Amino acid sequence: MSSASATLKAIAWMMGALLSFAVMSVSVRELTGELHAFQMLFIRSAIGILILLPILQRAGWGQIRFDHLAGHGGRNVIHFTGQVLWIFGIGLLPLATVSSLEFTSPLWGGLLTVLFLGERMNRGRWAAFGLGFLGVLVIVRPGVIPISEGIVIMLFCAFFFGATGAATKWLTRRETALAIVFYMVVMQTLMGVVASAFVWAPLAWHQAPWLLLLAITGLTAHYCMTTALATADATFIMPMEFLRLPLVAVIGFLAYGEDFEVMILLGAAIIFTGTYISIRHETRSVVR
Repeated sequence: MSSASATLKAIAWMMGALLSFAVMSVSVRELTGELHAFQMLFIRSAIGILILLPILQRAGWGQIRFDHLAGHGGRNVIHFTGQVLWIFGIGLLPLATVSSLEFTSPLWGGLLTVLFLGERMNRGRWAAFGLGFLGVLVIVRPGVIPISEGIVIMLFCAFFFGATGAATKWLTRRETALAIVFYMVVMQTLMGVVASAFVWAPLAWHQAPWLLLLAITGLTAHYCMTTALATADATFIMPMEFLRLPLVAVIGFLAYGEDFEVMILLGAAIIFTGTYISIRHETRSVVR
């Protein structure tokens, strides 16, 4: 595969991840107040195992190895913590605010991959990081919007998600995307069953579609993102997460009547500009 084809393929996988994450946020919002975060994560991961078993039967169990269990374990402890914080944040803040705060995570992830994985920055990637962060600041307006418990939770969440991205990139150099997702659902099922035992609430039939949607989008989001990270540098892929912010803002407006303010439009335009510059720089560089 040529470098240009690999870059375009990585972009396509990342777009699939962004759409999956956006839809997942709706399922979480629908279940918030009825199920605890621990219970949601346990059920999501357990259903994920059932979905992946026939896929692995067909794809081959040989890719499920035990060489990097410590790496999988570390990634999933970090990711599980971030998910719990994310679910709490969704219950406390509007979807657009949750997303805008969450999207400081590419900054952490990019920093960690540069420091520990030896990735290099270029002008396009700097533009994506810089304008993406500026767009988030325009939407969040620190100092204008009061700092609440939900905002603090989401800032911690962003760091854990950024660290998860860096850990995932490290694993993609050693494991297949399917193996990484499989270990994720298995390990997080074990974590979830212990944690949810203390907060378990009876399930209702009307929750079933949302739980199934949560499980499916959880798998597709992480498979798409892992494949994207395996195809291109994390410092190119991760800033694309900023695009999820305007997408989730539209969903919040259409589904829940959340305010869609002029500052969100301005911030989204800035984010799109940074992402466009990065993609244009990357695709032009690999064609030369």
